[in-house]
Amino acid sequence: MHIVVVGLSHKTAPVEIREKLAIPESRLGEALGRLCSYSGVREGMLLCTCNRVEVYAVVDELDVGYGRIQEFLADAHMSLSSEQLTPHLYWQTGDRAIAHLFRVASSLDSMIVGESQILGQIKDAFDAALAHKATGLILNKVVKKAISVAKRVRTETKISEMAVSVSYAAVELAKKIFSDLSDKTVLLVGAGEMAKLAARHFIANGVRNVCVTTRNPQHGIELADRFGGTAILFEQFREDMASADIVLVSTGAAHYLIGAEDVQRAVKQRMNRPMFLIDISVPRNIDPAVRHVDNAFLFDIDDLKLRVERNKGERVQEAEKAERMVVDEVGIIQQWLRSLEVTPTIVALRTRAEDIRRSEVEKAIGRLAHLSPQERELVEGMASSIVNKLIHHTMVTLKTEVASADGAAFVEAARRFFNLTDAELQGVNGSASTLLKEAGEETEPTQRTGRNTP
Repeated sequence: MHIVVVGLSHKTAPVEIREKLAIPESRLGEALGRLCSYSGVREGMLLCTCNRVEVYAVVDELDVGYGRIQEFLADAHMSLSSEQLTPHLYWQTGDRAIAHLFRVASSLDSMIVGESQILGQIKDAFDAALAHKATGLILNKVVKKAISVAKRVRTETKISEMAVSVSYAAVELAKKIFSDLSDKTVLLVGAGEMAKLAARHFIANGVRNVCVTTRNPQHGIELADRFGGTAILFEQFREDMASADIVLVSTGAAHYLIGAEDVQRAVKQRMNRPMFLIDISVPRNIDPAVRHVDNAFLFDIDDLKLRVERNKGERVQEAEKAERMVVDEVGIIQQWLRSLEVTPTIVALRTRAEDIRRSEVEKAIGRLAHLSPQERELVEGMASSIVNKLIHHTMVTLKTEVASADGAAFVEAARRFFNLTDAELQGVNGSASTLLKEAGEETEPTQRTGRNTP
């Protein structure tokens, strides 16, 4: 069996292609059922976001599996032919597919490296696959590991801590001036898109008091309602500035709306408590002379962009640390998968040895009818001991060497030496828990195990 990923993203396909492949949540169950109904597709998970559509699957054969998944994607939107779709697709298998999932979960493949939304989207995709019993032993393990890797990256690196958007950079700077934003008041002057986005970031970071003022009073009231705040008349916002800890200005005015004297008066009314002013207007709406006012901290659009560029460089360094973590974690999953490869061989070998032992003991005891129960027990014990000692070193070697570069060769040699047939390997009589115990793993909880658990 092979782990594969087939999909497209913002790196390979324009939005008009991505949106055609998007599968709404209401159709996700049906889509998962259709994916796993294809011959040779053992397990599947669908990840659909605004920036990517990906199919993660476990397939019997690579070429056939790729073909089935490509067919599935093309069928997702009848107006999109396979010829139109193929140039935008990427596909990976084995270690590369696992590494890709780990990188996606850790936001290393995102449009904005370090963004946090993708991990939640992967969790949702996994929950949907579990709910519709589309995943099994292998994808359950690999996806859970991907979630764990993403959490490790966020814990052990600073990849998500540095702003890479102008609107969030404003919040980051405010947090340096006011360590706690929960009791601070933000005054929005104007209703530009960047100001709205910054306001959302402020609220997400604890701000509970938002005041809004615009030249259009009705617009100001609507915007204040959206943020659960208060609308202020545009003509009087300078008099009300003293109540604001953070003033964010984003208007289309061609002149300064706030002068040094306005800020000086507000700071005095605030008893010299710090005031943070952000001017993201072009042309600027706050007089640069405000920088000379004590306890007033002014940042304009260039200041914010400079911080964003510096943060992007630091994120690259943190991303390099995260990439090394991904490589390490892929190695752990590789070892686990190789242990699964050896399990059928070990179980088949034990079954073969047990069948031979049982058959020969029955023949011997049939000829020794005079044996007492205790003597029969001794014969059976001796036969078991001989068999166990004969295969013990082989079992130990297989379990030890399966993690090495030559692991597959050891497995193949054992199958040839003991003449284990494909039928024996495929028809191993043992529950999933037995196989996992051989591989050194615990079973998945019953309610979270997919239909294709080996």
